[in-house]
Amino acid sequence: MWNIKQCAEIFSDSVNKLKLALKSKIGESQEHGYLVWDKDDEAAMDFVTAAANIRCHIFSIAQKTRFDVKSMAGHIIPAIATTNAVIAGLIVIEAMKVLNKEYSRCKTVFLNRKPNPKKRLLVPCALDKPNPKCPVCSEKHEVTVQLNCKSTTVKCLEEKILKGALTMTAPDVEIEDGKGTILISSEEGETDGNHDKFLSDFGIGHHTRLKCDDFFQDFEIIVNIIHDEDSERGVEFELYGDLAELKTKMEKRQTDGQATVSTNAAEANGSQGAGKDGESSSAAKVTNAAEREIGAGDKQARKRRAVDDAEMPVKRARVGEEEREEENEDLQLINDDDDDDDDIMIL
Repeated sequence: MWNIKQCAEIFSDSVNKLKLALKSKIGESQEHGYLVWDKDDEAAMDFVTAAANIRCHIFSIAQKTRFDVKSMAGHIIPAIATTNAVIAGLIVIEAMKVLNKEYSRCKTVFLNRKPNPKKRLLVPCALDKPNPKCPVCSEKHEVTVQLNCKSTTVKCLEEKILKGALTMTAPDVEIEDGKGTILISSEEGETDGNHDKFLSDFGIGHHTRLKCDDFFQDFEIIVNIIHDEDSERGVEFELYGDLAELKTKMEKRQTDGQATVSTNAAEANGSQGAGKDGESSSAAKVTNAAEREIGAGDKQARKRRAVDDAEMPVKRARVGEEEREEENEDLQLINDDDDDDDDIMIL
């Protein structure tokens, strides 16, 4: 199997051979010609094998031998009008602009399923500007990770954050502690003993900076650690494009907490509001507090007393009616059936 250096050399040599073959074919026919794919063509097979293995190396895909590529290429049916073929052609056109340093002419081209109102299937659009918060597009390659250093292992940092969230292939991580401590190495077996250790075991805590480098992708980034023991349940880490975004979320969390406390206080104050005369609400408050503290028996007794208190004005009214009835009895006429003329009033 060819290594990456051999693939680059064979790729260049095969391109030169194919160019010569195309020139000779054009010279013979005296018109524009083209090359026909043939798996038995040595230059064509070298070109396909070298190009495929270079792409495999870039995207960390298992490479293939020349024999494997030839066996697979022999079963491929050439397709011209498919979507993949159209997009591949557009990629080549844009790549030629990049190679010629015509960056202002580069476009993002979309292939529609149906023609648009202008009857176009291919719609070119201007390129989007780099996102300043993107760790790849921004000039300052830094991200912030909020996690619990006492419960997050080095293996979790490598697999879930660096390789998962940041899409690194073989990261090398160095702690910026002035000593150049190597936390993770892309060399096999060099730092395997650190995998089950927690980040706090290496002195990693709040505001620790980790220098991360991926040689295969030529990508470097600084990871700022924010230690948070009160992180939300079920969330191992949270990734932020910049520290300002993290501060915004932390401030929002504090604001929500203060709002909850204020709501509870308002509800407590509202329960103390007085009624018309100000005494009934206070009595209700005392009664409710007492009912929470006393048992069920005392609660029933208090309820009975409350009922008795409520009936007191009614009883006083009844007593007044009885007194008036007695007075009426004292002020009554005693009729003498025998003599209608003798009417005596007794006071």
